[in-house]
Amino acid sequence: MTSLNHPILTQSFAIIDQEIGDHTLSDKEYAIVRRIIHSTADFEFKQLLEFSPGAIAVAMTALQQGIPIITDVNMVKQGILTLVAKTFRNSVMAAVEQVEQAEEGKTRTETGLLKCWQQHPQAIYVIGNAPTALLALCDCMKTSPVLPSLVIGAPVGFIAVLEAKAALANSPVHQIRVKGRKGGSTVAAAIVNALLVLAWEAIATDA
Repeated sequence: MTSLNHPILTQSFAIIDQEIGDHTLSDKEYAIVRRIIHSTADFEFKQLLEFSPGAIAVAMTALQQGIPIITDVNMVKQGILTLVAKTFRNSVMAAVEQVEQAEEGKTRTETGLLKCWQQHPQAIYVIGNAPTALLALCDCMKTSPVLPSLVIGAPVGFIAVLEAKAALANSPVHQIRVKGRKGGSTVAAAIVNALLVLAWEAIATDA
């Protein structure tokens, strides 16, 4: 099976491997962290990712099964489309694109996410920008008999970011979460892309 990694990416990974230092990450966790570091040049992410038990395995299976991927903003969507097309061709929707305007008292992204939730509660949800969307998702999960396959919580910034990540941490859903204020669309896309590669390579190994 052809490698999904560009030669420059492979070279960058080799440099990261040399500089990463000691860590306690599993091989699959490290694959995700390494891709984030490649995207950000920020080695602090080695300490910032939290994985709920079994989250990576569940995510890989969901991707292999073609579960839809819901992103909060278009930048995250655009960041994963190339690898999605090369692997499992999951449908990808950006919440912010699902509505033309916000409901009163809500952001447009939050409004769009609620619409996506009504259609695909079992999807993989990827939040890289909008803490309001993550808070809305956590509220939905409180009373739902169906939970997302995975939630990636990586909003960035200063307003409601810590609150949104705390709400996710207290949710029973499988999750990958960036602690603190850091995150962003690039980070969220890197997590999804790493999971896609892991899921694709697992099929090659089993073949």
